[in-house]
Amino acid sequence: MSSNESTSADDINPQSPADSSPSDGGSTELTDEEARQRLGVSSGGLDRKKTIIGAIVAIVFLAIVFIRVIPQFGSYSEAITYIQDMTWEAITGLIIVTLIYLWLYGWPFVASTPGLKYKSGFIVNQSAFAVSNGVPAGGALGLGLQYAQLTSYKTTPTAATASIGATGTWSVFVTLFLPVTGVVALTVSGDAAGNYVRAAVLGVIALVVVVGLFTLILRSEKNAIRIGHVCDSIVNWCIHRFKKDKNVDVTGVIMNLRVDIVDLVKRRWHVITIAQISVSWAQFAILYAALVGVSGSAGTIPLLAAYGCWAVSQLGIMIPITPGGLGTVDAVLIGLLTSVGVDPGAATAADLVWRASSYIPQICIGLICIFYWRWDIRKHGDQTAPAAAAA
Repeated sequence: MSSNESTSADDINPQSPADSSPSDGGSTELTDEEARQRLGVSSGGLDRKKTIIGAIVAIVFLAIVFIRVIPQFGSYSEAITYIQDMTWEAITGLIIVTLIYLWLYGWPFVASTPGLKYKSGFIVNQSAFAVSNGVPAGGALGLGLQYAQLTSYKTTPTAATASIGATGTWSVFVTLFLPVTGVVALTVSGDAAGNYVRAAVLGVIALVVVVGLFTLILRSEKNAIRIGHVCDSIVNWCIHRFKKDKNVDVTGVIMNLRVDIVDLVKRRWHVITIAQISVSWAQFAILYAALVGVSGSAGTIPLLAAYGCWAVSQLGIMIPITPGGLGTVDAVLIGLLTSVGVDPGAATAADLVWRASSYIPQICIGLICIFYWRWDIRKHGDQTAPAAAAA
């Protein structure tokens, strides 16, 4: 999610002795080329064909969701009325929680990159959001941007790779964690709990399995190799059903991930976890502020029920058709809100206000960060160096 920039010396936080060990995942320092290969990024930019195809698929999908699916249980006409009736107090509260969310969004890379200052972490994450969520199939470009920006802040290729790997892995964990907590919240609140018990059990099992495997991978190299071989057998068996001459080296991917992040995770798993979950919960705060603001006389559902609907809807992020689960999350969220008693117009209005408040400002801020970063490079010159930024 980053790109190549440089900052002045004042933006570089000298590392303490405790943070100056060789690297986060191995005894040898990666070269720039090796690090890019690990991340699967290149300096060639976007694949134009894939970008065009991805854009067409995303646009068609969004059109179907917003034009055909959401109107089945939501109401755009009523939503407009609810939004127009929002009070200045409600709008002010919404602005405050949005600013808190934007502030928290700068912390994940600070947590995963020892020595990185908040300003730099903010630029990295916001820039990456703009690219990954504003460009169809922009995920790979976002990774390249993250790497380039981190190394421009005098983070070594090894430490940058570890930081990106850990942040991405924890993002997956949080995506699995949220729906589980959402089902628990719905169960406690008593809202249609029976419909989600099976999903809760499956969610807990999936989360335990994923975290358990990840723990075993980090614990020892032998565990990582065994798990990799099992994954190779399963994945390649599935692939060979369609392409007999194609093989995927899952073991290699797992071993690279382990080498990249093992030391970093052992030292900083707690701060990485806090940073990632804080960002997600702050995003829910925006939704709840929007829900309270648009509901007015219609009344607002209890906090736990609202959280449960939002958290379960995050499963839509796992459908990689549109960036950030746009459309899929919205359809599930509006449907769940109406199922627990929210007026269809209010549910649709809350979703639209939530999306506008959490999406549009970040795209704008991300673009500003990218332009600022490029300007800073031209102003100070390329200061990329394998200086001390290893965790």
